[in-house]
Amino acid sequence: MSRLAGALAVAAGAVLLTGAGTLAPLAATGEVHVAVTGLRDTRGQILACITALPRAFPDCAKDPAAHKLAVPARGTVALDFTGIAPGRYAIALIHDENGNGRMDMRLFMPREGYGFSRDAAVRLGPPSFASAAFAVGAEAQRQTIRVRYMM
Repeated sequence: MSRLAGALAVAAGAVLLTGAGTLAPLAATGEVHVAVTGLRDTRGQILACITALPRAFPDCAKDPAAHKLAVPARGTVALDFTGIAPGRYAIALIHDENGNGRMDMRLFMPREGYGFSRDAAVRLGPPSFASAAFAVGAEAQRQTIRVRYMM
């Protein structure tokens, strides 16, 4: 095989073609819009992340591809995650009332508010990825996350 033929074969393998010989569209990305309810006050900020990796849920630290947002906790809070590839995702958020960028704890109990997609229940720790997960496709998804407080 000549060098030119080899290069063309590699190039053809790297580009996905449709039956008509045109480039296939790139995988569509989706959007996830979240309405945050139940805030007890408007101090601080809402820190949120969305991940597709079960082992990275709920804090997203183990997922370099996680999408993270920080928005002021003022009035009606809306979170807009964009550029989300199709797949199964879960969202976790905290109401960082003192603005220190982390969840404050007292005796292993959260002192600040928290919430999860699909309003996943909290028992003796955060919910599993499976209980908070939902599908993202090309169409925009809407979630409502109620913030809960233990203290």
